[in-house]
Amino acid sequence: MSGGGQFHFHPASYLELMTSELPDYFRLQDEVAAATGAGAGRLLELGTGTGETARRVLARHPGAALVGVDVSEEMLAVARSRLPGADLRPARLEDPLPSGPFDVVFSALAIHHLDGPGKADLFRRVAAVLDDGGRFVIGDVVVPDDPADAITPLTPDYDLPSPVADQLAWLRDAGLTPTLTWSSRDLAVIAARRSG
Repeated sequence: MSGGGQFHFHPASYLELMTSELPDYFRLQDEVAAATGAGAGRLLELGTGTGETARRVLARHPGAALVGVDVSEEMLAVARSRLPGADLRPARLEDPLPSGPFDVVFSALAIHHLDGPGKADLFRRVAAVLDDGGRFVIGDVVVPDDPADAITPLTPDYDLPSPVADQLAWLRDAGLTPTLTWSSRDLAVIAARRSG
């Protein structure tokens, strides 16, 4: 999105930026949380940011242990104050994932920064850390079927959304069973399950 790159996202203005560029920002957050189900014990978040998504997900999974990664130490500092007890680590999505198994892996508005091969690689690595029956939930900007639905401001070479159909195929290739659970214009939530 037009934050101009990951290092231009500042914790104090991040929420205002997201809500101004994504009218459905809070709906996306709620749909991601809903798609994670309920009662999971161990969670992994990819792209924790300031903890906005994690707070909603944790509300659905009382007592769950959360591991979160984000490239920005500044954002993680804010998230640490909002998510006491969470294990929050600086890392890129391209880095090795924390050791599983996890009941749920989730991500909101982070994976679109990877190109197609990067997404496919991440999906394989997520499948490897999911427990049997575990769920991977993605809420993100996508390339819509109708170009008129592409309303989110994007930064070339930084924002690299992919069509839902491509992501469903990469998830299936990773051994997961994906379902589109919600979409609105150029936003989508996909939930993928790992069967044992």
